[in-house]
Amino acid sequence: MPLPRLFACLLLFIGSATAAPNVILFIADDVSYDDLGCYGNAAARTPNIDKLAAKGRRFDEAILVASSCSPSRSSVITGRYPHNNGRASELHQPIAAHLPWFPRLLREAGWYTALVGKHHMTSDKPAAGEQPQPAPFDLVDAGNEPGNKGGHATWVKTVQERPKDKPFFFWFASLDAHRAWDADKDWKEDLYGPKHDPAKVIVPPYLNDDTATRDDLASYYNEITRWDYFIGLVVAELEKEGMLDNTLILIMADNGRPFPRAKTRLHDSGMKTPFVAHWPKGINKAGTPTQSLISSIDIAPTVLSLAGVAVPPTMQGLNFAPVLADPAATTRKYAFSEHNWHDYEAHGRSVRSEGFLYIVNSRPNLAWQGPADSVHSPSFQSLRAVRDAGKLTPPQADVFLSPRPPVELYRTDADPLQLHNLADDPNYASVKQRLAKAMDEWTAATGDSVPANLSKDSFDRETGEKLKLKEADYRGTPAGWDKDASHINAPGPR
Repeated sequence: MPLPRLFACLLLFIGSATAAPNVILFIADDVSYDDLGCYGNAAARTPNIDKLAAKGRRFDEAILVASSCSPSRSSVITGRYPHNNGRASELHQPIAAHLPWFPRLLREAGWYTALVGKHHMTSDKPAAGEQPQPAPFDLVDAGNEPGNKGGHATWVKTVQERPKDKPFFFWFASLDAHRAWDADKDWKEDLYGPKHDPAKVIVPPYLNDDTATRDDLASYYNEITRWDYFIGLVVAELEKEGMLDNTLILIMADNGRPFPRAKTRLHDSGMKTPFVAHWPKGINKAGTPTQSLISSIDIAPTVLSLAGVAVPPTMQGLNFAPVLADPAATTRKYAFSEHNWHDYEAHGRSVRSEGFLYIVNSRPNLAWQGPADSVHSPSFQSLRAVRDAGKLTPPQADVFLSPRPPVELYRTDADPLQLHNLADDPNYASVKQRLAKAMDEWTAATGDSVPANLSKDSFDRETGEKLKLKEADYRGTPAGWDKDASHINAPGPR
């Protein structure tokens, strides 16, 4: 069905069923897409998310624009690529002051907005003569209580105590499953069930299958189950209040698991997010998953459109609401992602389309071993021991590979772990050429670049220990950004 006609059908479907939905966005911290039960992981327990997926829509091709905490979250909230967000392309850096955050637009339209849990987003200082933007949230709360530092202890309270005369948007951001784990020590078996058995976890082939790694993964799974439990509490409260049917619930993660070859990677284990939508009054063919490609920058324009709020021209994402009406609908052809400084010097870009992933690495001399918290982990240190013994398998060796290929090409449907680089395979030359052209056009349209002076390493690549450097010694120009970059005002391609 042509897209305009499909969207018209969507509006008719939604309009006949309900008013604009309330919206809750649940964000996990460092969780890969295939570590949830509804995505095929039989070892990880996520019963509440699984139920929502079974009665809603599971997105199998939801792609982040950054596999790095604050750049990913900043792009979700502005609907823009990291390098078009000002300095926010790098970890812990602020969003350009003039860019609107979509919860602020909802708030100005009469919505009650709240952020509970991890924030990790800031705005840069306004330029001379400019006024700071109004606050995007009515409530900002760390979400912690004694015995629970996961950011989700006050989620239900926030639902209960909201103004009852306004639609609401809640940004519920768990600290699960960010290292260091704390679910283990605060575990409540009567609430979460038994802890995960290390013998039953799924060890990816690029990790070493030993006791330390299995224990590490079991603790990670425990964090995911605790996150799932608090989602279940919110769903139960919505159902109790009769609000569940007209609340759009979106469930995702900011980046991949904090293990080698995941978090910060452009491959699926880092950049592909679980994404579940649940909205009884607004999802047609409920329970049917979709293969439609969406990007994390699509969330902002989608929520605004469903709320009847004008989408500002600064936003680069696309409205994926048609996929809620029809799982076969297509709203985007390409999904672009980037890898910039996150503890270590890096600059990579990728584009996905039609089951292929194309990666360009501007720093091929440097390994993509993962961020410092992953390097410091038992799983990475176990891999180091295997490496030093000369026993790494090819997937494990990729963690330490240096130099890396400057160009990578994968067929993601046939190679979900992206272990077989097809960049030099003549059978895929036309695919490579087509995706390279798409990336070149995107690069030009969004004003992307590779600055000569990139931020340097601030942690040791072998141990994850912080280097004794002053910030000025390692922080260069954030990738693709400079103080006079006029392109951050342009919408660019979708």
